[in-house]
Amino acid sequence: MKKNIINLFSLCLTIIFTLSACSDDFLEEKKNYDNVSEDIYNNYTGCNARVNDIYSWCLPDVNGAPSWKYNSTGTNDDQAKSTEEYSGFGAFVNPESPLAVLSGTSVPDFFQGTANNIQASAWGRIRNINDVIRGIEGGSLSQENKNKLLGQVYFFRAWCYYNLVKWYGGVPIITEVQEPTESSYVPRSSAKACVDFMITDLNKSAEMLSAETTNGGWRSGDDWGRVTSGTALALKGRVLLMWASPLFNRANDETRWQNAYTEMKKDLTTINACGYNLYSTSSNVNGSDFAGMFTKYSQNPEAVFVSQYNTVSAGNGQRNNSWERNIRPKNTTGSGKNASAMLIDMFPMADGKRPASCDTYTKLQASDSTYNASYPFMARDPRFYRTFAFPGVRWAYKGDPIPANPNNPSYDGGINYVLWNYVWYTDKNDQGNPESGNSYGADNLLANKSGVYVRKRSDDLDVNNSPLYGGFDATNSNGGFAYSAAPYIELRYAEVLLNFAEVACGAGHMDEAVEQIKKVRARAGYTSDNNYGLQQDLTTDPATCMSAVLYERQIEFAYEGKRFDDLRRWMLFDGGATAVTGAPSSWTLTGWGGNTCAWLGFKALNGQRRENFEFRVADSYGIGGTTFESDPLVKAGVTRCTPVDYRKADLKSQLETLKSWYETHLVRNLKKGDGRDSNHNDEYITFYPRYYFLGLSQGALNNNLKIQQTIGWEDSNNGGSAGTFDPFAE
Repeated sequence: MKKNIINLFSLCLTIIFTLSACSDDFLEEKKNYDNVSEDIYNNYTGCNARVNDIYSWCLPDVNGAPSWKYNSTGTNDDQAKSTEEYSGFGAFVNPESPLAVLSGTSVPDFFQGTANNIQASAWGRIRNINDVIRGIEGGSLSQENKNKLLGQVYFFRAWCYYNLVKWYGGVPIITEVQEPTESSYVPRSSAKACVDFMITDLNKSAEMLSAETTNGGWRSGDDWGRVTSGTALALKGRVLLMWASPLFNRANDETRWQNAYTEMKKDLTTINACGYNLYSTSSNVNGSDFAGMFTKYSQNPEAVFVSQYNTVSAGNGQRNNSWERNIRPKNTTGSGKNASAMLIDMFPMADGKRPASCDTYTKLQASDSTYNASYPFMARDPRFYRTFAFPGVRWAYKGDPIPANPNNPSYDGGINYVLWNYVWYTDKNDQGNPESGNSYGADNLLANKSGVYVRKRSDDLDVNNSPLYGGFDATNSNGGFAYSAAPYIELRYAEVLLNFAEVACGAGHMDEAVEQIKKVRARAGYTSDNNYGLQQDLTTDPATCMSAVLYERQIEFAYEGKRFDDLRRWMLFDGGATAVTGAPSSWTLTGWGGNTCAWLGFKALNGQRRENFEFRVADSYGIGGTTFESDPLVKAGVTRCTPVDYRKADLKSQLETLKSWYETHLVRNLKKGDGRDSNHNDEYITFYPRYYFLGLSQGALNNNLKIQQTIGWEDSNNGGSAGTFDPFAE
């Protein structure tokens, strides 16, 4: 399995390098560089080591909780739990714990990290990058080699700034290595200046890497996974889209959309020249290509910006991906993630349209197919089956779970595993009680069950017959999937297309926007026979077209850490209609009719709640006990139906069989999702308007005494007075 992953660290100018790679063949040996002199920059190996160091500091990490260091990657973190994907109030939507600077629940710090620790600081990253830029530019390498290295470094500087600017608007722009003195203070720049700075760095990155990467990617396959010209221009597209979106573009300045459209259309040629495209095969069955892209380790055309992992079991080179262990059921040695009913119920039907019962995206045509919430798996978008797992479906893997617990079902060592996660109750009084905790799951899941599992990005044996998790060991405390080399794709080619679709729509080119959606849907399994499941009038109305783009993004990128940023960009918690205390008139949303939700036909998330559900044994079978043998269906001698097998083309008939079995034996049951107060009254999503631009935490303010606080937030450096920094001011 892949062993050579970047795992480097540095401490200012004293650097200890573990020279390894983004892909499997970079550098295998380990070297130490102590007390580094400027001479290192006259040597390609030394310079490359410093660049590898930046990868180790800056690459997204699927295992890390969102912070200054890591972005959201689809786990049930505070950001994802502030979307439709998971229930349970994340920090940004909890009505009982408003975020603040000086009291109550502290606002998260995405600005600084740990002060005075270069490795644990957002600005330590940037200092390290600036140090490498200075060193390589001043060194004696050939210009060709300098470009090859610096192109990667400029990309990561822009990446660091993107993750700051999307939260705070304007931040200090620092381009030189600063000494830790008071005179080194740099004030916050405007959001526009920061955007211009990122675009400059990304254009420079793309130009520098052009000779090396625009002929199908890096010349050496050993370098696969490094950033390319295409990676830089794809991130540039994300930045331009952010700048044109309502969060930053309150008056709907059409020139921003047009500029983004022009640039992204031009840049697509280069992105494609780097070898990027939608991942597809000649054997796409029931969305298998959509599933398969997440487990293709190298030379994956979909992976525009990717973090790679390995199966090293211990030591400094260990870099394992925990996603598979986190989503697999407990009886396979995983832990499981529970999908919210809200997202399940709003997924498109098989004809590509929203369910008629879905009360959002109302400008989009409703499906002619009846959605029966009791059988949510019937006639859905092909991606539904690769995103969720429910009772009665195969979810094959390779490994024996018995050593972890002798009561776990083997299913031939996982290769024929079927998820049977229905539940029963031990007390009749609990039946139908959404707050009851006394339900137990079949097949030894018991108390460790989920109603509907998140299945997205799974290393499914039926899709990938060479699993990327190595040495399945059910006796390991981390579980059988502990050592996984599954990559994490931060920026996919599908996003490149949908980013372009969004700016094309914003610039009035609805026909081009629709063409991009069609490309994405074709990979999912839709065809031209029904216009790829799209209604015919998308090219005539901007609001309807934009709704289609945003709906497609929500489905295509579910559980990939993208939804919260989209909700913020479009201000979909309240439509942007609520003013921030102390904000100037430039903050007022005047475009999109003053309310993005109303303009889109989208039901604002504020004031809603997300519930969960489970499939419960029908009441006619009575209650059970607390052991796997006490399953009422087992005790009644019920034979389970043939499981749904996505390898088979006859999915519709298989689902009909499953539905028939459900009709007799299982009932959909409401389970509490979001919180209730002490009196068991429902509580609802509450996202305050000032959260669209976060304030600096007290710790960040204390360590930056001259820095301005964002409008709408308390300034601890000025006695708690209102913040004065306006990210829109130029």
